[in-house]
Amino acid sequence: DRADALDDWREGRDGDFARFLELADDLALEGLGRGKGPFMSFGAYHGADGSSLFPSGVFDVASMLLSPLAVESIAEDVSHSWMLAGPPEPSRGESRPDPDKPDGYSWCKAPRLAGRPAEVGALARQAIDGQPLVRDLLARSGPNVKTRVVARLIETARLTQAMDVWARAVRLREPFCHRARPVDGAAAGLVEAARGSLGHWIEICGDRIRRYQIIAPTTWNFSPRDAAGVPGPIEQALVGTPVGVAVQHVVRSFDPCMVCTAH
Repeated sequence: DRADALDDWREGRDGDFARFLELADDLALEGLGRGKGPFMSFGAYHGADGSSLFPSGVFDVASMLLSPLAVESIAEDVSHSWMLAGPPEPSRGESRPDPDKPDGYSWCKAPRLAGRPAEVGALARQAIDGQPLVRDLLARSGPNVKTRVVARLIETARLTQAMDVWARAVRLREPFCHRARPVDGAAAGLVEAARGSLGHWIEICGDRIRRYQIIAPTTWNFSPRDAAGVPGPIEQALVGTPVGVAVQHVVRSFDPCMVCTAH
């Protein structure tokens, strides 16, 4: 539950986690890929009683404070994306390419939460959930390569335990899918994928999809600069990183998927 307890635990211990912690110290991963936050999560693994294994919220790294998530404050900036400008709200968003845009350098849009870039993923989920070890690691050295990987390993262990409970609750002979005819209107689906917060916004008109916009987890983490010149999480994390092997450690700590991100 504490960073020093983790150091004590790994002494003389074998296994992948202990080996990773040893390598993290040898490669000084705690000093690589430092981020600023905030962290964001839509919440994940919701129960029938309204509870969630991992809650939604926003975690401010500087103050270590948690606040509710205001989904309506999500907007997309395309100042430095190879995209034509459109409505910033994802519910009305468009993805029209502009490959010759002079200020563009990415096919990724720049989603913002109340005007700020946000980091998403396992570290964000565990910090928002208040996982003691993750919170202590953040207090000691902030977001970095080591802390992101540790958070992912902790989450894997927690999910393994939860999956055992979920599997026992499955009733194979009962209905599992609700089929409904689409009606005119708009909706949003906000979930946590392995890489972080995933949002789908849809508008249906005349039983046809009129508009469909997606903000993938890597879109949040790999977002380019916005109109104010503020870079996204990975650009911030790469500042000051020596060119070479260190760069791949920083990039991979965000678990990117550029295929999902390229609109």
